[in-house]
Parts: sequence; structure tokens; C-alpha cells
Amino acid sequence: MQDFFVHETAVIDEGCIIGKDAKIWHFSHIMPKCVIGEACNIGQNCVIFPNVVLGRNVKVQNNVSIYEGVTCDEDVFLGPSMVFTNVINPRSGVNRRGQYAKTHVGKGASIGANATIVCGHDIGAFAFIGAGAVVTKTVPAYALVVGNPAKQIGWMSEYGHRLEFDASHKAICPESGQEYELGENGVTRIA
Repeated sequence: MQDFFVHETAVIDEGCIIGKDAKIWHFSHIMPKCVIGEACNIGQNCVIFPNVVLGRNVKVQNNVSIYEGVTCDEDVFLGPSMVFTNVINPRSGVNRRGQYAKTHVGKGASIGANATIVCGHDIGAFAFIGAGAVVTKTVPAYALVVGNPAKQIGWMSEYGHRLEFDASHKAICPESGQEYELGENGVTRIA
């Protein structure tokens, strides 16, 4: 007996591992050797390619393809119709299988609707990629990036609020009360 939900129109290939309480919706295809963590939600019309790993509680909105070479930590949000690539220089007449660049999305990161993540560029934990952004370089943890090409315009809390740092390089999330510090290597949350 399976302990996850699969809509009758979804296709699940053999050799997948699907965690407890996951939900896979209309017309989605989960290909072989995928790992879908507990409590993940895969929206309609999504394709998860072989060897993709999604951590616990990843939310994949409608019309997202997650190509081989992508891994996501827990609590990642992938917005509607966002795009991962997996080859830097695709050509229809040239087979580049085995040359897929890897992309890792860190814990709690959010990628907005219609954003594009060019392969080989990791997304740091709790980073926030604005809708429609085109990411062409690695994004640090807690960074807020927008535009084409994406540029960092600030920092975000773990609850998804823009951080405003004071003269002592400290900021407090208005929702959680969590405190953050801005240093030479980026933002860290103070325990």
C-alpha cells in the first residue's frame, strides 16, 4: 500500500522513491531513479527527470520541468513555469548526454514564477529569486535577486521578508523576530 497520493493521469516510472504524504498531480511524469521526499507537492504538468533528488516538503508548482543534475534540499519552493537548464550550449544535432551541469538549490530557497536558472549555478539556502529572473551565476544564501540577468538587490529572512540592516550590520525579521547579521561572507542568522 502506497502512503502518497498520485492522480490517475500522472505517470510514475519504476525505480522511483517517493516519500510519505507526497502528492503528484494531473499529467505529471516522474521518471526512473528520482527521489521525491516526504510531503512534497508536485503540481500539474510537471516532469521530474531521472536522478533528480527533492528533499522533504519541496513545493513544485504547475508546468515545471526538473532536469537531470538538479537537487533540492528541504522546504524549497519552485514557482509556476520556472525553468532549470542542464546544458550550457545545447544543439539539436549534438548529443550532450553525460555533460549535464549540476545545480543545487539550498534549504528553504524560493524561485519565483517564470524564473530561469542557467545550469551550473547553485542557489543558496533561503535565497529568493524574483519572478522572471534569469540566474546566470551562483546565488548566495539569503540573497534577493531579480532581473535579466539577475542581480542581487538585497537580503531576505527565512520567513521571506526583506532585511534592513542597521549601522551595526544587524537586522530583525518583522514576522519571526529572528536576528541576522551581515558580514564579509554574507548573511547569517544569529541563534
